[in-house]
Parts: sequence; structure tokens; C-alpha cells
Amino acid sequence: MISNLNSSNARFLYSLNSIEKRMNTAQQQLASGKRINVAADSPDDVTALLSSRAQLESAKQTNSNLDQTQTEVNAAEKALQQASSAYERARVLGSQGGSDLQTADSRATLAREVEAVMEELVGITRTTAGGRYIFSGDGDNLVPYTIDVTQTDPFSAYSGAATNTRQVQHPNGSRFQIAKSADEIFDSADPNSNVFDSLTQLRNALLANDGDAVRAANERMNGVAPHLERMLSYYGTVQNRVDAGVEYGKKMVLDLQTQISKVEGADLSQAILDQQQAQLNMQAALQSRAQLDRRTLFDYLR
Repeated sequence: MISNLNSSNARFLYSLNSIEKRMNTAQQQLASGKRINVAADSPDDVTALLSSRAQLESAKQTNSNLDQTQTEVNAAEKALQQASSAYERARVLGSQGGSDLQTADSRATLAREVEAVMEELVGITRTTAGGRYIFSGDGDNLVPYTIDVTQTDPFSAYSGAATNTRQVQHPNGSRFQIAKSADEIFDSADPNSNVFDSLTQLRNALLANDGDAVRAANERMNGVAPHLERMLSYYGTVQNRVDAGVEYGKKMVLDLQTQISKVEGADLSQAILDQQQAQLNMQAALQSRAQLDRRTLFDYLR
């Protein structure tokens, strides 16, 4: 392609385009607050910037998961506090029932109170958070236990999932377990840790008006109580880990946002100066061009 522009005109248009490009760049930075709006703005920084953005999105998702986990773990810890208090109340009832001063009627009344504790604990096994049963292992849509106090063995078999693989990722990349299932907590295979069996033994002994059996049941409950406290302690530890993870994640997000801002963020003061300078250069170039002597040889020959 042959241009009909002389060299002077070509240089002028080139300078004008260069000034206009600088002005547009400054305006875009002021409008977006970013130094890098497209890859061509700073090719050397693009790879690092994309990596930081990917890390930021991953950190935000991890934090969102931790927030949900925090709600679940807090609900579980509160539920086990209630369970521990209820079990302690049953131990007091057992201590009262073991007295030789008790009658069949008074022990029957105490048995009804123990049943109320049993029903409360079954209700606790059904604790939900975010629409899921948090003590049902991997089967979070399954009701773990039911109860029928008209039966000699009032507790149903555990109907939650046999597996419990609930874990959450820490922002540092590690993972940790966050939950126990209801059978681990209340219905252990170890008789010295089985909350439900110990309550059943106490209730039945009270109904049978058997003082020796009541005292034996109460002694067994004294041995089971530390297990329930260990389960509560477990959730306290998980709470601490989740809380620490949440704080770690918040700092990580802030650090990544700062890092990204340093790479792609515009220096607004410099952008304003660049825009003003480009405008001045544009005006000067146009004024200078307007003042050029536009006469030709023919004008002198007239």
C-alpha cells in the first residue's frame, strides 16, 4: 500500500496516535483502578497474576467451607454439652434411687425421669445443621436413633451410616476430621463407654425396685461419664482447629488481595498526571500544526 502522506504529516499523525494512546491508557486506569486490564498491558506479570487469582478463589472457597463447618461443629459441641448435663442429671437420679429409703413408687417416679433423659439424648442424636443430621456419619439424611420407652430395651439400633469420613480442608492445605457419629458417642461397643446401655440398666433397675441393681447401675454410669466428657473435649478441639483455620483463611485472602493489588493496581496519582500531560501534549501538537506555513510554491509565484 502506497501512502500519499508526506513524511511530515506521517510523523505528526504518529505522534498524535501515541499521545492519544497514552491518554486512553490513563483514562482506562482511572476508570478501572487497575494498571493491567488486558494481558497486553503487562505480559510479564500475567502468569503471576493469574496464579494469584486462582489461589485467591481457592482460598475463598476453602473459607466458605470452613464457615459451614464452623456452624456444624458449634452445633455439635453445644449438643454434647446438653448431653453431658442430661447424663449428669441421670447420675443424680441413680444416686437417689440407690438409697434404701426409696419405695417402689418413688423409684418408679425416678425411672420416668430417667426415661425423659433417654428421650432427650435421642433428640440430641438427631441434631441438624445445614439440613443434615450431623451425628449420622456419612449418611447425613438418616435419623440415627429412635426410642420406645415401653420396651425393656428402648433404644433402636443405630441407623446412620457405618462410615464417617467427614473432613474439612484447612487453608494451609491440610485436612482434618470434624465429626463423631452417634453410635461412637452414645452406643459404643465398649460397655464401659456405652451411654445408652448404662441408662437402660438404671431405668430397668429402678422399675424393678432393686436397690442393689440401682447402685450397680449408678456405679457403671460413673465409669461411663468420662467417655462422654472425652467426646465433648473432642468437639472442643475441633472447634479450636476450625476457628484457627477461619482466621488463617481470612489473613490468607487479605494477603492475596494485597499481592494482586500491587501487581495490577494502578497508581491513580500517576495516571492523573499522565492524562493531564497527554492532554497538554495533544493541545500543543494541534496548535503547532495549525501554525505551520501552509503556502506552496505557486503562492510565491503569483
